[in-house]
Amino acid sequence: QVQLVESGGGLVQPGGSLRLSCAASGIIFSLYTKGWYRQAPGKPRELVAQITSGGNTNYAASVKGRFTISRDNAKNTVYLQMNSLEPEDTAVYYCNVRHIMLDITYWGQGTQVTVSS
Repeated sequence: QVQLVESGGGLVQPGGSLRLSCAASGIIFSLYTKGWYRQAPGKPRELVAQITSGGNTNYAASVKGRFTISRDNAKNTVYLQMNSLEPEDTAVYYCNVRHIMLDITYWGQGTQVTVSS
């Protein structure tokens, strides 16, 4: 059974930082592309950051230079370091893993991030 368990969300003031974690089980983690998506109220889910099995990264323009995605294959965990947070970053953040060749995707349950003073 595949599980993705996110943690690290919460309430933070503008300009603050948070680190999200997503621990995976039930898959060969290193073979998957890992990503973080977010969904704000009334808006579609959007890609925030992605890291391929080879370690290549890409970011949404709105977070580039502020957010960093990384992974620890030994711990089956992907991280999202979020700095200089803005109220517009408020959303539910979802962890995603995708096996390109097998066309299989799994999602975490989501963690709320609220940026407010």
